[in-house]
Amino acid sequence: MKFKYYFLYIILGACFLNISCKKYLDVPPINIVNEADLFSNASGMQLYLSRMYSQMPFEDFKYSPARQFFDDWLVTPGTNEGSSLGRDAGEAMTSEGWARNGAYWTRAFNLLRDANNLIEEFPAYKSNFSDEEFNHFVGEAYFTRAMVFYALAKRYGGAPLATSLLRYPPEDGKPLEIARATEEETWNQVLADFDKAAELLSESSPVKGYVNKYVAWAFKSEAMLFAGSVAKYNTFTGFGQKTKVRVVGFDPANAAEASKKYFTEAYKAANIIIKSGKYSLYKKKGGPGDREGQYQNMVDMFFDASSPENIYTKDYKWPDLAHGYDSYNIPRQLMGGNGYSAGNCPTLDFVELFDGIEKNADGTIKVLDNNGKYLLFDNPTDIFANAEPRLRAYVIFPGDMFKGIVMDVRRGVYTGSVAGGIAPLRTVNGSTNYTIGGPQTYNQTDAYTETGAFAGNKSLFLSQNGTTHELVTLPDGSKMNGGGINGPFGTSDMTAAFTGFMVRKWLNPNMAQALVLEGRSEQSFILMRYAEVLLNAAEAAAELTLAGASSPDGDDLTTAAYEAIRSIRERAGAEPLVGISDIAGAQGLQVIRKERRKELAFEHKILWDIRRWRTQHSDMLNGFTQADGAYYRGLYPFYSSVAGKWFFDAGFEEARKRFRFTQLDYYFAIPQGEVNKSPVIDQQPGR
Repeated sequence: MKFKYYFLYIILGACFLNISCKKYLDVPPINIVNEADLFSNASGMQLYLSRMYSQMPFEDFKYSPARQFFDDWLVTPGTNEGSSLGRDAGEAMTSEGWARNGAYWTRAFNLLRDANNLIEEFPAYKSNFSDEEFNHFVGEAYFTRAMVFYALAKRYGGAPLATSLLRYPPEDGKPLEIARATEEETWNQVLADFDKAAELLSESSPVKGYVNKYVAWAFKSEAMLFAGSVAKYNTFTGFGQKTKVRVVGFDPANAAEASKKYFTEAYKAANIIIKSGKYSLYKKKGGPGDREGQYQNMVDMFFDASSPENIYTKDYKWPDLAHGYDSYNIPRQLMGGNGYSAGNCPTLDFVELFDGIEKNADGTIKVLDNNGKYLLFDNPTDIFANAEPRLRAYVIFPGDMFKGIVMDVRRGVYTGSVAGGIAPLRTVNGSTNYTIGGPQTYNQTDAYTETGAFAGNKSLFLSQNGTTHELVTLPDGSKMNGGGINGPFGTSDMTAAFTGFMVRKWLNPNMAQALVLEGRSEQSFILMRYAEVLLNAAEAAAELTLAGASSPDGDDLTTAAYEAIRSIRERAGAEPLVGISDIAGAQGLQVIRKERRKELAFEHKILWDIRRWRTQHSDMLNGFTQADGAYYRGLYPFYSSVAGKWFFDAGFEEARKRFRFTQLDYYFAIPQGEVNKSPVIDQQPGR
């Protein structure tokens, strides 16, 4: 109370001294930087843009499907898309943002206001800058607005198109609230803003971290692929109850033409970058036939700041801005002081996408011989000896080297007879069952429980977690734990390689173990790279060909798609395409999609791909769809102490993480509080 009265006396005293109270209260605080200061020179603009970039909806090391943007907690790119599983996967509901559903809806409009303010108010300060500087800064605003509308459109469909400042009190009768536009109008705004950004931005980024024309074209190609896919493949459409506007989906009468328009724009934007010659695939260490060089290229490209493939990166530097990717995803064997590890475990389903692995007729990895007995290997890495180098650069295999150390991944030790071969382990009461109803964990099997054919003869030894082990005495008298240091340990410990694999991509190979801590990693996140642009061009070209559309630049579309995919596969060490026919027609489109799933895994790209293709809910996976509730598979290495060799068991992963997703989930719900208080904001149809 004393402070309250003291302040009142100061104000009254000022009035008694013939100083207008209104004037006194209108004096701007001297410790706050105002707009005139920021818009007066390049340094001030750097502060303004820093604020905008801090809110940019970039999906990087501080983004996860579970928690959305700006969060550095157990980030595991790849979960929910089928490439990997993790503790933080959100498997019960794969609609992005299950932990913070709808959070981006409210945050988006703060950044939109900053962008619109720059577009509307900055021209008054044009004389402070050269024409090039002025245009670039306005281009930054249009790029920002395009990114915000893009982030909204792919989550919600139709969005309120706030393309000017909303002021209070309202000016010229402008409403303070804007209703949601149609989804088509929203995508058209994304297109217009990216085009305006590319028109105004500089050829090269004037400051590291700023965007440029090529960044705008690259993200435009990505966004227009999304728009074209939704226009073509989406079957769920509906109107808002308040405004009767088609807030999700396209009008069936013009969806096909809209799709061709967007695919054309995607192809044109990608082709500008390709034909510029400004970027190229990273191939510093080796070319075709040099498998070790190809592997090293696919590792180094994510850490080399001079990479010719990088179009746009989000940079980090400790202590001011760092992230925790290494801490959350490091193999358990190299665990840091925070106690996290192996948060991102690639699935066998993902691994089987790659070339060079011996497979059965149905495309699954071959682990049994023609007599139904396990294939035996001298080393656990032998089963992947001929796999394309790109896979090894993305995934840590059992027995592979990382940071100069052999990665110990072992599900168990088998001590039974090898005469006549080793029969499949997932047997209970004498019946082998690899269906979802079979044994969930290996400690339920006959070989472990001494039942069935193993009555009184325990032949399988396991480790239940990282500290409780069953020991096996090997023929040379040495001891071996049932499980490897990295597991897998069944369902009791989710800090181990519970699918049999660990992620390799993005992990810093030179980071000291003592520094593997939360908020200590510094590697950049590549938000856009040339390989994606090639893939965007290939997919857009294939879609235009299927639609019977002509090439926007006169090039042969099938040839353009073929060259893009050929170059990516060559760099990756994949098997060469037989010929241009591999990329032709509907089957060719599937080849391109598969290449995307391999090349762009763990980059926050594939989840959006399977959503824009509208296949996430319906693709069959191990006998299920995500509409049913889908399960993924793992590959589990075992050591035969009698044979002195390794074998692998392939089947449903033991944690039984189940992923559910319905058509309704392609559009996220608007926060109900926003709908309740607004006379014009519509909830999603069906919600």
